[in-house]
Amino acid sequence: MSENQPPPTRDRIDVRAWCLLLGSFVLLMVGYFTLPLRALGDHRPVFSWLVFAAVLTGLTGLLLARIIDILRGTGRRPGVWLVFLICLSLTVFASTYFVLADHPGEFDGLNTRLDALYFTIVTMSTVGYGDITAAGQGPRLVVILQIVYNFVFLATAAGTLAQVVRSGVESRVRRRPKND
Repeated sequence: MSENQPPPTRDRIDVRAWCLLLGSFVLLMVGYFTLPLRALGDHRPVFSWLVFAAVLTGLTGLLLARIIDILRGTGRRPGVWLVFLICLSLTVFASTYFVLADHPGEFDGLNTRLDALYFTIVTMSTVGYGDITAAGQGPRLVVILQIVYNFVFLATAAGTLAQVVRSGVESRVRRRPKND
């Protein structure tokens, strides 16, 4: 940051940070749709479950750290981080569903990466259209984990994000000159 440029405050929109978020999201989606996810799965079941557990644990730690930073008032770019971590969470679950669907009989209706992303978002939103269903025990376990994860961590992150937005709007309203 140059000396002439004022540091971003909680009251101003940080355009550069949101552009970084958009770029990160695009890279996340490119990675999701191009990485060789089938390298995991049936032929490496223990390794695949360990990778899933490690990634989910790390992601949970990052989410909790960001939430705590926000609650303490020490977080930089809190909204950007939370939105990115929520998108990353969805991508992790979608990747897991896609890998699990490689084994016949585990899912009904899940054939592509887009199907897996769609199923993840439908599960997260608790809509549950029923066009894709978890038939096997592994996918059902991951769906249960996603639902618990959504309720505990993503709901907390979304609530914290709403608090950040609300406090930003309130501070703008307080600073606005009154026209009496």
